[in-house]
Amino acid sequence: MANRTFVVGVGMTKFEKPGSRDWEYPDMAKEAVGKALEDAGVAYDRIEQAYAGSMYGAMGQRALYETGMTGIPVMTVANACATGSSALFLARQAIRGGLADCVLALGMEKMQKGSLGAGVGKSKVTIVDHHLNSMVEGRPWEMDKAPMPQMFGNAGREHMERYGSTPDHFAWIGWKNHKHSVHNPYAQFQDEYSLDNVKNATMIFDPLTKLQCSPTSDGAAAAVVVSERFVEEQGLWDQAVEIAGHHIATDTPDSFADHSSIQVVGFGCSQRAARKAMDEAGVGIDDVDVIELHDCFSANELITYEALGMAEIGEAHKLVDDEATTYGGRWVVNPSGGLISKGHPLGATGIAQCAELTWQLRGTAGGRQVENAGVALQHNIGLGSACAVAVYTRPGRR
Repeated sequence: MANRTFVVGVGMTKFEKPGSRDWEYPDMAKEAVGKALEDAGVAYDRIEQAYAGSMYGAMGQRALYETGMTGIPVMTVANACATGSSALFLARQAIRGGLADCVLALGMEKMQKGSLGAGVGKSKVTIVDHHLNSMVEGRPWEMDKAPMPQMFGNAGREHMERYGSTPDHFAWIGWKNHKHSVHNPYAQFQDEYSLDNVKNATMIFDPLTKLQCSPTSDGAAAAVVVSERFVEEQGLWDQAVEIAGHHIATDTPDSFADHSSIQVVGFGCSQRAARKAMDEAGVGIDDVDVIELHDCFSANELITYEALGMAEIGEAHKLVDDEATTYGGRWVVNPSGGLISKGHPLGATGIAQCAELTWQLRGTAGGRQVENAGVALQHNIGLGSACAVAVYTRPGRR
């Protein structure tokens, strides 16, 4: 049998506008890891392995030198916007397989200002070339628009055309997530906006305005992942949160079969990863209380409601009509403010989601606490493509 796995310590930096803080990867790693170790009550020399995620830094080993040099295996992880969750997935695998009892997962990023590109470099092959080619087979390329808003915006347009959702549904999601972030001291933005503010903000790619798009960000997050034996020996049950299920899915030919923009941006990956993670955890979506979901754009949050099984295909906008994904509704989605308001430093996002859900299940999330949260779900997707879904529970529930 695989070993049970637990998060016993989390920490993160405040997510910042790129360039607003004079720091480098080792600085942000030291801050995030230091907080996670302090939270766990574990010294760095107890860490047996480390997985350090970054899309642009590519310096996992070096980033930890200011934290400690103990000679342990340190692996640099890069997996598009799912980089942080991939580092966490690998840390968990080490524990589940009995290869270690205490492992560190770290995610970090320093980014450039402006819209995220499509990964074009010296190679003619890019991380999203299949996705872009499939999209333009179905919809014309708009040369004056950035690729990522265009891809996810087209998914939103497709949902409107097929199922009757409207720009107002997407705007409400942006409004909701900004409102949630008011109580998150780690969020890049903590401003509350009116729905009209969101709807009338600068149009990035119709129907997505600026306040419905995640910003580029600098920041880091870390988690200490341990075995059941370690929890027992160190007396950490009061703070331990179990990773009860975790799966990463990638594309299949169905992602590109009919040039659907909804499929191109990862609907199938999300659906498969969610199903397998929940099956492993022995829960269904109706058992979940709180969700951190990859809202890189508000359109992606809406279509992901369907991928996770929160709504039938074509009916996600009904959850918006019912305000079912905020406080007082069926689920609270993105209590942190999500990527839209908290920020999106690519390598750090997945582990920041883990941190938020750990705090929620411990009941220590302050003004954004979800009442009686017992089961949490994390969704983190990166085009190219990888989707990570994790299910967290409070010990004693299983």
